[in-house]
Amino acid sequence: MYKHLLVPLDGTPLDAATVEQAVAYAASTSARVTFLHARAEFGASADGALLHTMSPREFSTAASGNAAAIVAKAEAAARAASVLCASLVFTSDHAHEAILETARTAGCDLIYMASHGRRGLKGVLLGSVTRKVLEHATLPVLVAAIESNQTALTDEQRAIATLRDEHRSLAAILHALLGIVDDTARTADPALLRAMLFYIEQFPERLHHPKEDEHLFRKLRERTSECDALLGELAHQHVAGAKQFAELRRVLESGDRSAFAQGVRDFAQLQWQHMSAEEKLILPAASRHLRASDWREIALAFSTNGDPCFATSESFDQLAIRLLTLAHGKATAAIGAA
Repeated sequence: MYKHLLVPLDGTPLDAATVEQAVAYAASTSARVTFLHARAEFGASADGALLHTMSPREFSTAASGNAAAIVAKAEAAARAASVLCASLVFTSDHAHEAILETARTAGCDLIYMASHGRRGLKGVLLGSVTRKVLEHATLPVLVAAIESNQTALTDEQRAIATLRDEHRSLAAILHALLGIVDDTARTADPALLRAMLFYIEQFPERLHHPKEDEHLFRKLRERTSECDALLGELAHQHVAGAKQFAELRRVLESGDRSAFAQGVRDFAQLQWQHMSAEEKLILPAASRHLRASDWREIALAFSTNGDPCFATSESFDQLAIRLLTLAHGKATAAIGAA
């Protein structure tokens, strides 16, 4: 039985499904997972070289890309399933070599990756990384045909995938925030902390949670009384979370770092318990009781959110990526200085 999976991520929309399947497999076999994102060398491109000359600061941001957000969301999915995980980011123009080398050095016994292949010449080109890994691998490679399985998603599948993805984004931000406040060896950047709180306030508290109440919870109450008690508790947690969040902002401005750190821990714990209950209890119940028309309404409502890390709304997209990149960069710098 495989005990250590390497899961390459390329930043495409297929990543979410790949991660969910790989994590489910790891959970079923008590395996651990290492996520790998191999990004191209931006500085070697004509645009990169020009930007490096004209604006080194903007070059640094462009070169880092959204790597931190990609692996942070993958880690959030693993933690939600209680799967041990780690992640690595490499800069390489030869992704298959980075995948094989990482599998060797990390001691992985299975490479779990998605196939991007389609028919014809385009398929050969899009599937080139997977093909090269298969050609040169000296350990087992499991290729999941993720793309072909997603060509015609139902409204239910789309709605559930969006809800889970939004949970992963929130969990990634919360984990990064916890990492900052729990690191007593360095001084937290108040501006970064305020920006993270702003993100949590603007997306989950004002958009995600109200739509759960208005659409998912309401529809489930209409179809069954089975979940009434749990739905009532979750709705109460939405209200309690908003009050808890307001207190977090007040404590941050007071300058009491110890109280703020404890407040973040309490808030994060509540959110993780809340998301776990929704995914393990509410969504399965919804699958049993809701009708196609219900799922159509829910999918439409949440499709206007966009994903907070990779959204059609550029403000949320850039904010979340920037926050995770900054948090990752500051943590890396602190480790290097230790």
